[in-house]
Amino acid sequence: MTTETKLPFEQEDISSYSTKNNEPAWLSELRIQAFSELEKLPMPKPDKTKIDKWNFTSFKTHTVESETFASLDELPEEIKSIIEGNENLYIQRNNTPAHINLSAKIKEQGVIFTDIFTAARDHAELVQKYFMKDGVKIDEHRLTALHAALVNGGAFLYVPKNVEIKDPIQAVFLLDNPETTLFNHVLIVAEDNSSVTYVENYFSSVESNEGIANIVTEVFANANAKVEYGAVDTLSKGFTTYVNRRGVAARDARIEWALGLMNDGNTISDNTTYLMGDGSHGDTKTVVVGRGEQKQNFTTAIIHYGKRSEGYILKHGVMKDGASSIFNGIGKIEYGATKANAEQESRVLMLSEKARGDANPILLIDEDDVTAGHAASVGRVDPLQLYYLMSRGITKKEAERLVIHGFLAPVVNQLPIEGVKKQLVAVIERKVQ
Repeated sequence: MTTETKLPFEQEDISSYSTKNNEPAWLSELRIQAFSELEKLPMPKPDKTKIDKWNFTSFKTHTVESETFASLDELPEEIKSIIEGNENLYIQRNNTPAHINLSAKIKEQGVIFTDIFTAARDHAELVQKYFMKDGVKIDEHRLTALHAALVNGGAFLYVPKNVEIKDPIQAVFLLDNPETTLFNHVLIVAEDNSSVTYVENYFSSVESNEGIANIVTEVFANANAKVEYGAVDTLSKGFTTYVNRRGVAARDARIEWALGLMNDGNTISDNTTYLMGDGSHGDTKTVVVGRGEQKQNFTTAIIHYGKRSEGYILKHGVMKDGASSIFNGIGKIEYGATKANAEQESRVLMLSEKARGDANPILLIDEDDVTAGHAASVGRVDPLQLYYLMSRGITKKEAERLVIHGFLAPVVNQLPIEGVKKQLVAVIERKVQ
């Protein structure tokens, strides 16, 4: 049984949008296919979180066209502080590519970094090879199909074989119009023996009454490639967010995630890494702060197919006011993945009587010759830690603040751009006050 979805658009609207973007035939056909399958597909069912009354489909405007930035001096001060003069930078304003720059040195190495629509036109064969096929699939559920039908922004990053990029690549997705609806798609491909650090920021400077963000990221690390992926999400109150970040690692490849999930609205987050190749490595670190009455569900999974694959999950969350969050950690070792190692740790700190946190570590093992372990805890600030700090003249409020920052530091310290790290610290400071 499926539930009817009332959508503010028709198939003709999707075709018109695709034509306006001058999209290749394969992308137009993919959109129509996804739209035709919407009603047949169920909604996702995040564990212990009811989303049947959350708004994922009702919006006024599919695309908000905005002015570009002639220079970085026109950027809001909050954005200037996180880019720190980064030369390899893409900025999307609402649904409009507003600024793009890639250093000459990196261009000469064959690196491609551009908005998703330019990539689909100018590098059609390459984008088509990876787009919603082996990472996130169209028919997983209704929200992935909805995403495929309505993609209206995003970025594409391609790193050729044997290219090692030392400076971070950064994307900033700025929302400064309350009517913005975000169906953002980020696609990253790192070819054999390459390496790259990519950092993205979702930043909304306005509140929305019925904002929708449906975000999908696909990361492909081919043989012996390394992708470091950092993100800070700060979508404002009023946004209902579905975010699906998916990684596929080949032989001896590494995908490392450092995620600061700081949205103020209701959020579903699905972060899965497939360790397909022998010797592949996945490492996911996530930090979360919930406040107000928001409800959030965070599922992190690492699925082992390759022999001697290594998977690590670390999740720390702080809940205050009446916020509630579910932390699901899944380490799955498939049959044949001998010598694999799956480790995870989830910890939730609650700052008020009404706050709720639920940490669920799950190990699914279909192979004998493996190593696996998990740890989970939910509790309040340790009174012994507070006592120790206060005995040295620190006020209770300041002592509690120091404990919280120390609790979240293992993830915060992993972000590779200093300005982004400072931004995350500032967001945490604001949210826990």
